[in-house]
Amino acid sequence: MSGADTTGTTNVRAGMQIDGERLASYLAAHFKSTSQAVEFKPPLQIKQFKFGQSNPTYFISDAKYDVSAHGNKFVLRKKPPGQLISKTAHAVEREFRVINALYSNSIMPVPRVYLLCEDHLVIGTPFYVMQFLNGRIFADNRLTDLNATQRKDCYNACMDTLARLHTAPIAKIGLANFSRTPAGFYTRQMATLTVTTNQQHASNPTIVPAIPRVADMLAWFARNSIADEAPAVIHGDFKLDNMVFDPIESKIIGVLDWEMSTLGHPLSDLANFLLPWYTPHTFTELPGGVGFKDEVRPLPVPEAQDLIEEYCKRSGRAYPIPRFEFCIAFSFFRLLVIMQGVAARAARKQASSANVIQVDEKLMRKYSNLVLDIVDAGDLDASKL
Repeated sequence: MSGADTTGTTNVRAGMQIDGERLASYLAAHFKSTSQAVEFKPPLQIKQFKFGQSNPTYFISDAKYDVSAHGNKFVLRKKPPGQLISKTAHAVEREFRVINALYSNSIMPVPRVYLLCEDHLVIGTPFYVMQFLNGRIFADNRLTDLNATQRKDCYNACMDTLARLHTAPIAKIGLANFSRTPAGFYTRQMATLTVTTNQQHASNPTIVPAIPRVADMLAWFARNSIADEAPAVIHGDFKLDNMVFDPIESKIIGVLDWEMSTLGHPLSDLANFLLPWYTPHTFTELPGGVGFKDEVRPLPVPEAQDLIEEYCKRSGRAYPIPRFEFCIAFSFFRLLVIMQGVAARAARKQASSANVIQVDEKLMRKYSNLVLDIVDAGDLDASKL
């Protein structure tokens, strides 16, 4: 979303096509019947974003649009085509709901969402349409195009945004029932992810690798879990390349990709954001920049402990955080399940990204070691950070 509006897009990829005429008719009727102040004019132009390993995402513009001027441009997010392995994944309906709640209550920067369509007859799957944000998305977490002050300001903006999300009044913004069982987040996640990884591996055992020593991981998690606490709205995939920054200033104008949002433990978001600081720089297979774990100090960006302290200050949490290694280990485990899901979707021809990660047994073993290095070091002391 930097430079020309269509930067980061391609022509719609094979198997991901949508009926542009049917979609244009639906959008024209919707905007005409609502008070959203959008003068929509068919026909549509449709491009597909390169990013995203889960839900296909499209840049759409109407006949009023001109790259060099103003016009109607939107982002459409939909479920992948075909039969899905997981009944809970690709939840564009939940994504629409949480973004709408946060936007309507001015809790934090998110795009405006215009509509949710659950009618499969329109383009084949449920979808929603949201505002296109003109801003910067940083694919390189070193922020090499910025100076030192700007890099620090951008990362502190991420911590401020995360703290605002986690301190949002859940009931007041209409999300009190966003999760059926908000308590016991990590216990719930262990159960859910165990079922998910088993289903994904079983869907095609020759292509979709199993997670090595998953029983050892789960046993360690059960023994070393952090204390439960009052649930917060969590993003579910909070990381730098899901932030849209102002074109000039070091401030966030939108947080994207809310499909895994729920009510849960806020430290899960913080740990997910900080995974690069616990990842060696040789782990280059996944998008999102480089690992900082074994990089020469000083880093070009703040250290993990600086960001943890900043988050604690802004969210009113005591610093240091006991047993934070558990949160990191569990986030790596969750990443393994997500990687496995990428392999499962690829095997079913449902991969939505132009740059599909090739997940095989070798890659799964490599990333499993990030969890097992913590697990094999033994149980945590409650006072450890």
